[in-house]
Amino acid sequence: MMTNLFSIFDPSTNLFFFSLNWLSALLGILFFPYIFWFLPNRYSIFWNMINMKLHNEFKTLLNYENNKGSTFIFISLFLFILFNNFLGLFPYIFTSTSHLTLTLSISLPLWISFMLYGWIINTQHMFTHLIPQGTPFILMPFMVLIETISNIIRPGTLAVRLTANMIAGHLLLTLLSNNGCKISNLLVTFLILVQIILLVLESAVAVIQSYVIAILSMLYSSEVN
Repeated sequence: MMTNLFSIFDPSTNLFFFSLNWLSALLGILFFPYIFWFLPNRYSIFWNMINMKLHNEFKTLLNYENNKGSTFIFISLFLFILFNNFLGLFPYIFTSTSHLTLTLSISLPLWISFMLYGWIINTQHMFTHLIPQGTPFILMPFMVLIETISNIIRPGTLAVRLTANMIAGHLLLTLLSNNGCKISNLLVTFLILVQIILLVLESAVAVIQSYVIAILSMLYSSEVN
């Protein structure tokens, strides 16, 4: 019996007091070795097509001529979050992206590296971001304060956005499935249909959220150049 609604997101599988749930974050690596055995194949062609589409879209948002290769950082981020979001939809696989432990570990180092690069290399450019163009003189201290706060909370908003979206869908699926044994056969059929629709919706959310995280991280990096 589930004592706590959020207990489905707690690491509980362990061996010799070491949690094994976080190994699910590495399961995506198992999908890659197939590429190196048979070339070319549909699998490699499919992923190369996705990588090139993302690369062509991301480089339009970056100063790619001066930062060649930088798009692959965000493509890797997109694929890593995408794998973990999808793996969390399978039964008995721990959803690592529903924990702030993982999402903050991704967003915080990225944000810190962007800030260090911006303030050390482009100090004047970073100061101009604190005061939007055309701001009245009397409002400048307030704008600096507002822009500073909005900049500081960026890694938190990135982490919470991904965590909240993954938790919300999984909680809804769990709540509906727990009522399956208490309703009639006719309503069970309807419940299964609703669950399938929600699963399709969660699959779309898994793609959208990984794309949103990659795009926002890239926009934050483009601001410091």
